[in-house]
Amino acid sequence: MYAIIETGGKQYKVEAGDVIYIEKLDVEADAEVTFDKVIAVGSDDGIKVGAPYVEGASVSAKAVKNGKAKKIVVFTYKPKKNAKRKKGHRQPYTKVEISAINA
Repeated sequence: MYAIIETGGKQYKVEAGDVIYIEKLDVEADAEVTFDKVIAVGSDDGIKVGAPYVEGASVSAKAVKNGKAKKIVVFTYKPKKNAKRKKGHRQPYTKVEISAINA
């Protein structure tokens, strides 16, 4: 059984036992998280698609940890003008482990 959930403006296909990295949630480590925005649920019987979300379906997960991704360098410049800017960015994330799909 799998589900397609929406969180942080993105969509993820998840199954029980999956570990995914999502946009940072305001939860502590080892806290339970419930995703109510379930777009579709697939099983052996077929697929159930919501409009826009499946009624009564939810995905429960456990927040493993919060962290930051590796640093990327953002470098912009304007040629022939001696204008340049170098910045770094580390995107925060939450690592979650999917425990159950309730459909």
